[in-house]
Amino acid sequence: MPATVRVGVLNDMADSGPGSEAMMDWIEREVAILRDRGLIPYPVEFVHAYGLGLPSGTAEAIENAYHELVQQDVVLVVGPGVSDNALIVAPLAERARLPTLHWSGAERARGRYTFQLQGGSHEEEPLVIARHLAGLGSGRVAVVHDGSPVGMRLLTTLVAEASMLGLEILAREALAGPGEAEQVVARLMAAGPDGAVFLGVGASFEPLAQELRHVGWEGQGITNSAGMAGLGGTSAADGWSYVAMHSEANETFRRLCSDAGAQITNASLCARGHDLGRLVAQGIARAPDISREGLRLGLEQVKWLPAAQGEEGTLLGFGNQDRGALHGRYLVIRQWQNGENRSIG
Repeated sequence: MPATVRVGVLNDMADSGPGSEAMMDWIEREVAILRDRGLIPYPVEFVHAYGLGLPSGTAEAIENAYHELVQQDVVLVVGPGVSDNALIVAPLAERARLPTLHWSGAERARGRYTFQLQGGSHEEEPLVIARHLAGLGSGRVAVVHDGSPVGMRLLTTLVAEASMLGLEILAREALAGPGEAEQVVARLMAAGPDGAVFLGVGASFEPLAQELRHVGWEGQGITNSAGMAGLGGTSAADGWSYVAMHSEANETFRRLCSDAGAQITNASLCARGHDLGRLVAQGIARAPDISREGLRLGLEQVKWLPAAQGEEGTLLGFGNQDRGALHGRYLVIRQWQNGENRSIG
């Protein structure tokens, strides 16, 4: 009986479940492809752990779930998917010397054993936003952010990039809930901006956009990847641009959609699942042995795979000292119009 590759799966958005995490179908699909080709000669077993993490749960739940996987002798952990939780897991992975692949936006949650498939980027999304506004000639900008660690990190990065581009940030406002939107918008409008930016995890976006529409503001509005979370379902988002991670110009993405047909209901999630599954499967296939060190080396050998996310030419891979999987123009500007979104370049 050959040895078994035990892969831990950390679900940080539930405290229990039947093992039907959103990414699992994609991971199992890509592993099965390489197993069928004989490139993975070992059985692969997935071990699940659950912890309702931040923002609705606790850091302790994530720590407990990760320790559970460590104790079950997994050689690779996949997850978590939320940035705050990835920052919790990163030092645990380094102490356990256990390769861990998360798919959050936290670039800071990288290390010798901590790999990232970017789920957006706290450092690069603000750069894309600032350069987009500058390209449109919006030089006077108002910024609204939520008070989460994600919102604050995005704000810090945006301010730094705006200063490089000569964008003037006229006002900065924190928005904690819908009841504050009227007062916040009144202060923003007093500054006379021609561009508005929302930064955060998305809960405060809709009341902000609704109030801006209510007062008749017609400037350019843009948000970070919070815009991927179904905000097009409300008319308040109409006309707003956002940072996304899928593009119809990407040949790998188009082929993925064609192969899956009607099964594709969430384009960005499917593209991310495809890329995550390929990284896991290729990392296992390229590992010199099925130890934790072997899986770390295997992930480092994954290079130059066409990504389904980003613009055409975006590549997946890692390397020695390289822990960010996506290389190239993996962030895309899209815009909501009449309940639908399109890439605007």
